[in-house]
Amino acid sequence: MGSQVPLEGRGRDSGPLFSGVAPEIIEDTLIHLATENEQYLSELPEQAGCFKETRIVEFIFLLSEKWHLDQSTRYQAVELLERFLIKQVEQMCDDRGSTKGSTQGQRSSWSSVRDQITNTFVLRLVSCVQLASKLSLHYSELLESELAVLNTLHFHINVSTPLAYVELLLEVLGYNGCLLPAKPLHQMCVQLLDLCYLTRETIYDTLLKIAIENSTPSKLQIAKFLTVKEDFMLLAVGVISTGVFILSPGHWEQAVEHLNCITGITPQSILEFSYAVVRRIVGCTTPKQHRGTKSPQDRIPPQK
Repeated sequence: MGSQVPLEGRGRDSGPLFSGVAPEIIEDTLIHLATENEQYLSELPEQAGCFKETRIVEFIFLLSEKWHLDQSTRYQAVELLERFLIKQVEQMCDDRGSTKGSTQGQRSSWSSVRDQITNTFVLRLVSCVQLASKLSLHYSELLESELAVLNTLHFHINVSTPLAYVELLLEVLGYNGCLLPAKPLHQMCVQLLDLCYLTRETIYDTLLKIAIENSTPSKLQIAKFLTVKEDFMLLAVGVISTGVFILSPGHWEQAVEHLNCITGITPQSILEFSYAVVRRIVGCTTPKQHRGTKSPQDRIPPQK
């Protein structure tokens, strides 16, 4: 594994090539992604994940496939649309703040917000796909609807996607001497990442129930779990772990050990995420908690 090819902006069919990137570049990039991820989680809005329903993600994926777009484009489009819609709702609700005094006024305000979002939803979705594509292909022309998305997001759209985390971690694994089938593993990780986007609620619902050891989480536990659902580093580590388990199970423990050393995410957390993904694919029983290991899901308080 390892390459001279940059992690971003590759063509759809070429995929990444893994060979000797300078270790200082790998380290700097990994630190940058980790810092970006932590900052995003620290500022996470309460509505995060609300606009990642399966039908929305599937629409974006199908549109990206129809237009033969780069693999990273579809993930960036999902993230752009989610962030745009959350900010749009916030702005609309702020503009209608005068209706907060009555329940009827609140209902009327939300109905108006919902209607406005519905009327432009497909247009905004297509615009986000186009913007993500232009970021990948470095196009410069922007249409009116795309400018609306850009203005709402204050032109801050070039954020890293989970695929960037996956590819960088694969690069680090290769540099650290973890013997894995580079190209097949990358292809498997992309398929698993698609699955995690398309069946997001099912996978994370399983993960939450494992974390709290209870099938009926409280509202507080669900709220605390939001940072887990939006953690790109955890998602990338879980996808790679699952890919190794499927393609090269003999190397799985070694890969988990390396991923733990690289990211600080515990082996138990990696196991739990892989289990949630595999269960979505084939179905099985809940794994037991190993002693002496703690996971990011420890952010969730026990149910009283």
